[in-house]
Amino acid sequence: MREPILVVDDEAGVRSSLSAILADDGYDVEAVGSGEEALAALAARRFELVLLDVWLPGADGLETLERIREGDTEIPVVMISGHGTIETAVRAVKLGARDFVEKPLSLEKTLLAVGNALKQRQLEAEVRTLKRQLDKRYVMVGESPAMRQLREEIAQAAPSNGRALIFGENGTGKELVARAIHAQSLRTREPFVEVNCAAIPEELIESELFGHAKGAFTGAHASRKGKFELADGGTLFLDEIGDMSLKTQAKVLRALQEQTIEPVGGAGSIKVDVRVIAATNKDLEKEIEAGTFRDDLYFRLNVIPFHVPPLRERREDIPVLARHFVEVLSAEHGRRPKPLAPEAVERLAGLPWPGNVRELRNIIERLVIMAPGEQIELRHLPSSLLEALPPGAAGAAVAAASVAGATSLAAAREEFERQFILGRYRECGGNMSRTAEALGVERSNLYRKMKGYGLLPARREEA
Repeated sequence: MREPILVVDDEAGVRSSLSAILADDGYDVEAVGSGEEALAALAARRFELVLLDVWLPGADGLETLERIREGDTEIPVVMISGHGTIETAVRAVKLGARDFVEKPLSLEKTLLAVGNALKQRQLEAEVRTLKRQLDKRYVMVGESPAMRQLREEIAQAAPSNGRALIFGENGTGKELVARAIHAQSLRTREPFVEVNCAAIPEELIESELFGHAKGAFTGAHASRKGKFELADGGTLFLDEIGDMSLKTQAKVLRALQEQTIEPVGGAGSIKVDVRVIAATNKDLEKEIEAGTFRDDLYFRLNVIPFHVPPLRERREDIPVLARHFVEVLSAEHGRRPKPLAPEAVERLAGLPWPGNVRELRNIIERLVIMAPGEQIELRHLPSSLLEALPPGAAGAAVAAASVAGATSLAAAREEFERQFILGRYRECGGNMSRTAEALGVERSNLYRKMKGYGLLPARREEA
């Protein structure tokens, strides 16, 4: 498809020559002679780039550029001028121009400016797409009371510069909390740098955190910045802080106190401005009693504590999380998202999930890749999950989840009754009489309720 370009110049000869040059190079060109006509053309159709003369009758090029930016902040604009000055060029760049081409126009320079501006636009679009995908990966999913409270605490604490300490089991999403704090903070445009303290060998962690000078140790062939320096102005996330050695803890404490670091083998100190967020799956107060964690570092870090609930304490979020992971992981693997069958969701909602959200994500990823057919069904779940619960336990869990999402007492009562009847009906093998007996109601009454809730198979309704 030919990329549409708008040429704006009051000289007919320039419009004609530019149109011919760009058309020969494969572009779809429209040319107008004034700023007002340019704005009308932009309102009528979508262009990929604007070539805009500075000197125009009526609204000049800079005024036109300003009005273009009011309506579209992304379309690249290349300015053209036969009387260009440094002041004009500077103002044009401040208003959002991508480049500045002087008259008389050079064929090569004009095409180069156009090509560069279009490539830059494409790169920026790709970056925005990747950022949206990244943001989707790190979104905090769930509307349970525990998650709502956690989001409220993040919103209240994030705009400050206070250090935070996040507590939670493995796989609960402590990194998501740290990223959410950074995203809502005053440092959101600055770096977010993560360090997994448990994954870095003891002999390397100081170099990783504080950097090193060339020749500081064997293999240090060049100087290297540490994570503190890389996060300068932004946020440093120290994951699994409880696994850090006492020696390294002392140096981190000093960095927090003085806001300076000393690279390994370096001759001087470096001033840094870093907000530190730490996370742990350990009980640090017990670690302090055992002598494996410094109490002074604990008090430095634990300014604003956050507690991330395990998945078993917010079961009503499991169906929403499962569908979210299906959508995200299908996109990652280039698959069309498949719906989850109600029976599959029911079983997932009732499982204990010792690995928390991370375990659920891994199971969904396996299903996205391996499950055949047009729907992810109960039989597609791993056998370990199918055998994990006694009959009826999953139904009770999903019923609780459904009730929690109800918007009124009447709706909650109705949803609970629907799920309860459905669970008993399945336990009784789809036998109406046995289900009525198990529930202690008349068969005719049960039939009416099931029909009203849309629970009857098609063959029973026909009968």
